[in-house]
Amino acid sequence: VPLQESGGGSVQAGGSLRLSCTDSRYNYHCLGWFRQLPGKERERVATIDSDGTIDYADSVKGRFAISKDAAEFTLYLQMKNLKPEGTAMYDCAADLWLRGDGCHGGVDFGYWGQGTLVGVVS
Repeated sequence: VPLQESGGGSVQAGGSLRLSCTDSRYNYHCLGWFRQLPGKERERVATIDSDGTIDYADSVKGRFAISKDAAEFTLYLQMKNLKPEGTAMYDCAADLWLRGDGCHGGVDFGYWGQGTLVGVVS
């Protein structure tokens, strides 16, 4: 199964979760985490491209960290100090071609996971 996510769940506000996304099929240039809050459009959370450049949405800076383990073909999102407004379906995404602004500026990725649900309870 491509882009298999795991690690979602329910946590109290202020708590932490780590999401994982695994796919060994391709050597992607751009990887990212996105989320969709109830009734809202999908939004970018964090992205990392092939040269290691990372970018975060302003709402998660200082609390979330994206990383990848190339040997394990795994993308991670470490989330700390979670807030109730972070309750959403979190999706892992990947693209073979996006770089630079194309990687960090939009949601038009070629491959998507099924999503993992994160619930933050106040």
